[in-house]
Amino acid sequence: MNKKVLVMLAVPKDEIQKVLPDWNLIYPENEKFSQEELIEKVVDCDAIITVYGNKIVNEVIDAAPNLKMIANFGAGYDNIDVAHAKSKGIIITNSPDPVTEPTAELAMGLMISVARRMAEMDRKLREKQVTWGVMRNLSTTLVGKTLGIIGMGAIGKALARRAIASGMKVVYHNRNRVDEVIEKSFSAQYLALDELLKLSDVVSLNMPLTAETKGMIGKEELALMKSSAYLINTARGPVIDQQALIEALHSGRIAGAGLDVYENEPTVPDELLAMDNVVLIPHLGTATHETRKEMSTLVAENIKAFFNGETPPNRVV
Repeated sequence: MNKKVLVMLAVPKDEIQKVLPDWNLIYPENEKFSQEELIEKVVDCDAIITVYGNKIVNEVIDAAPNLKMIANFGAGYDNIDVAHAKSKGIIITNSPDPVTEPTAELAMGLMISVARRMAEMDRKLREKQVTWGVMRNLSTTLVGKTLGIIGMGAIGKALARRAIASGMKVVYHNRNRVDEVIEKSFSAQYLALDELLKLSDVVSLNMPLTAETKGMIGKEELALMKSSAYLINTARGPVIDQQALIEALHSGRIAGAGLDVYENEPTVPDELLAMDNVVLIPHLGTATHETRKEMSTLVAENIKAFFNGETPPNRVV
């Protein structure tokens, strides 16, 4: 099989080659191809491996007349103009399964870190700004608190499992209510969005970025939250009105936030960088050695299935 696949960024290569040993793999020498290089190298490719958070412009798609498939490295595929690809008969797959546990793990870590002031105290201790004492540097325990999960998909469920093990209660909001068996397994209660925001001690955002979820958490929604509540975002930055969040944190409208994603990545507003009540990390939800390798394998398996005439396991369009 003399097929060609272009890999936009330098994701784990060996795993792709193991699944597609007979394919011509066009792989960047450095971290990634420039737009000019993409347009030049994609010309006779049958498939492209795109990477979440890195937009593939339509000019690249248009430069590849033989292109039949875009296989996205990541669960979210908002980096692809789906309508444009669909109009050209190009199918799109993603790689959701490997991202579930590490993203839920990170969301749990952000919850603990911001509530227990771990990142803040680490920073202040290193800068010799901590005064020790029994009633100093107090924080908030999560045991007995209510976690509100917005987006009860695979990641939301994995987070719920962790939260319950930590002694938390779980409520959730989802576009569609989940099966009653799943609700019972987590002792989870379905709530309207405004009720969830009012009740929760921690709100975790775990929904995909769509036209409906963009800006879903804005000034009005933040105003509904408890002043003692924390907001966690491991979804996509634009699901929050970032300026409204900054204002809510400045004013004490909410107690703090744990953020893995931002509205205009990789730019992080100076206002957030200056706040002690915010834990900030650079989009690390799936950033583990193991997960990256699993994602590369799954991306390649989707390609292999499609070009073998089978239905790819993770076709989204």
